[in-house]
Amino acid sequence: MTKLSVNINKIATIRNSRGGNMPNVLKAAVDVQQFGAEGVTVHPRPDERHIRYQDVLDIRPVITTEFNIEGYPSKEFIDLVLKVKPHQVTLVPDPPEALTSNAGWDTINNLSFLQDVIGRFSEAGVRTSIFIDTDLENISNAVKTGTDRIELYTEPYATNYPKNKEAAIEPFVEAANLANKIGLKINAGHDLSLENLKYFNEKIPFLKEVSIGHALICDALYYGLERTIHMYNELLIK
Repeated sequence: MTKLSVNINKIATIRNSRGGNMPNVLKAAVDVQQFGAEGVTVHPRPDERHIRYQDVLDIRPVITTEFNIEGYPSKEFIDLVLKVKPHQVTLVPDPPEALTSNAGWDTINNLSFLQDVIGRFSEAGVRTSIFIDTDLENISNAVKTGTDRIELYTEPYATNYPKNKEAAIEPFVEAANLANKIGLKINAGHDLSLENLKYFNEKIPFLKEVSIGHALICDALYYGLERTIHMYNELLIK
């Protein structure tokens, strides 16, 4: 089945809104693994408005599945990743002021930058993935960066799914087929949910991993975290 990596940023956002340590982010990282997730994702931002850099350091020792750190490769972020050495780092081209990730990399204009950063992570033994949209030229050029994987930015799919799911998935199938053909493994994330995840997973049979945070944590408010993770996992069975 496709691996589910749970992004726990939203849990940290709730904690930060009141200070203190409720909810406990470290416990959440342990719990999502025990409840069936095969990975934990965090996305530390420079202003630490949700996951803090110290959280990343604290979480690393309790990971028994897979640890994925997302973020823009600033000097501070690169230093953190090289210190923590997660299983995977996902590079996202979002500026510090961005509310959330909202675009993929331009792998043509940022080629040399990505090659340098990815080279450093690869030398440290960290698997790399780059956030990317369905532009075929960008995907073709992604191979030159040296990345192991791409993470398809799925917000356009999620937005268009209720209108016409066949049309919504079409560019993602085309992009995934190309990536698979040229040797890139495929992850996906952003606005995937209980509503649209099953169809996406079915149409992209070689999908390796999805990273889901916002929708999953929202669902957990109603169903509970353990049941919610089980519900998402059921949608990821091939």
